[in-house]
Amino acid sequence: MSVIDWLFDADPSIRWQVMRDLLDAPTDEVAAERAKVATEGWGARLLALQRDDGYWAGERAYFPAFTSTHSTLLLLRELGLEPQSPEARRAVSLVRERDVRFEYDDLPYFGGEVEPCINSSVVAIGSYFGVDVRPIVDRLLGEQMADGGWNCEQERGSTRGSFDTTIHVLEGLLAYEQAVRVSLEVADARRRGEAYLLERRLLRRLSTAEVIQPRYKVLFSPTPRYLYDILRGLDYLRAAGIEPDERMTEAIELLESKRDGEGRWPVEYAYDGEHHFEMDDAEGLSSRWNTLRALRVLRWWGR
Repeated sequence: MSVIDWLFDADPSIRWQVMRDLLDAPTDEVAAERAKVATEGWGARLLALQRDDGYWAGERAYFPAFTSTHSTLLLLRELGLEPQSPEARRAVSLVRERDVRFEYDDLPYFGGEVEPCINSSVVAIGSYFGVDVRPIVDRLLGEQMADGGWNCEQERGSTRGSFDTTIHVLEGLLAYEQAVRVSLEVADARRRGEAYLLERRLLRRLSTAEVIQPRYKVLFSPTPRYLYDILRGLDYLRAAGIEPDERMTEAIELLESKRDGEGRWPVEYAYDGEHHFEMDDAEGLSSRWNTLRALRVLRWWGR
């Protein structure tokens, strides 16, 4: 079985992205496949789990870690649930109308809270599903650090950016620009944040050139969630339309080295904890999510 056939033997959320990102399928065919996310497979299963009070699990938005309202909305976005579909509009309306709130100070969900990691994900979700999140965007812009990055530990005294936080904010700001409007100040903040990653070659300290965290080399699955890895960094740069350059070479070569003899990429780390249901194979086995993302990165790179 070819890699493409193997990817197609999967959920609609993977198939439509293969059609768009790897096969250049006609727009109407991609849209038809994408529409299935709301009514078939993982997307439909997630939507069916939302309670009448607007929450998916727990009594507040952020916990439990992988079944919470926040995590589920983020996952629905990653699956590509069509934001204008009746199913998406109903789900988001329930979150707003039933007044879903965060643990922190009982704040309303789409108003955000205090941590840039969480707020930037709310920006990505809100922008995607048509909710006004500009006040959170403004807060994030004011929290960018001198080195171009962001850090959730800033309020506790940190003066340097963090890869984990910075990738969250970059993804959120990009989602805002793609869905809402191009903003010069947002674009400038993103460019500074991208430079933060690129100057460090996506995994190394600027001061010593040492690898910042060994886990940056590990491919998470099914999606990166709250941690950074090289594939997440590369896939962001691809999505942002950044021209490939030599500062990405080490990360690209590391990514290529992880491909197996069948042309697939593995699950190298699966998060512990309760999930709604499994969306990938176990650690050490081939991952459709990682293979899809890796192939579109390499296509962007020119390989």
